This record gives sequence, structure tokens and C-alpha cells, in this order.
Amino acid sequence: MKMVSAIIKPYKLDDVREALSDIGVSGITVVEVKGFGRQKGHTELYRGAEYVVDFLPKIKVEIAIDDDQLDQVIEAVTDAAKTGKIGDGKIFVTELAQVVRIRTGESGSEAL
Repeated sequence: MKMVSAIIKPYKLDDVREALSDIGVSGITVVEVKGFGRQKGHTELYRGAEYVVDFLPKIKVEIAIDDDQLDQVIEAVTDAAKTGKIGDGKIFVTELAQVVRIRTGESGSEAL
């Protein structure tokens, strides 16, 4: 089992959700996050004062999947979230040692 964490632009969330739904992914977790990488933030003007916004708003999408779905999920997220501009985000893949569904007690792939 794998945990796929994708950091994407906020306005791309619906596209990513639809792309994952189309390939049969039934559950995702979404968290609003802030961060910066190569994009390095930007400056804004507010009431005549200029200030730097270092941390930009992003969305973190987490998807727990079976190993055989990994390539499909990465492709779906990449295609849906890509704009071709800096700040499109990243995808992280980590190994899941155990998953347990609290309601039924199912574990492993059955709990996904």
C-alpha cells in the first residue's frame, strides 16, 4: 500500500478530484497548507504599504492506494494539476505499513 501526497494549486483541486474519481479512487483527504519552493512568494500592495507574501496557499491531497494503482494515480494527478508554470507542485509517495478501518476493524487493502 502507498500514501500519495500531492501539493497542488488551490484552483486545480476540482480537476484533480475528477481525474481521481475517473480512475476509480474512492477516497481522498484534502488539507489547506502554505509553503514555498522555487516560486519564492511574491510582493503585494495593501493600503499603500508593500509587503512580501513568503508562504503561498496550496492544497495537499492525500490518497491511500494499493500498489497496483500507483502509476495511474500519479499520471492522473500530474495531468490534472499541470499548468506548465512554476508552482504547479509536487507528488510524494510513501509506503504504508498498516491501514485499519475503525468502524469495521478491517485492515490492510480491505480497509482502503
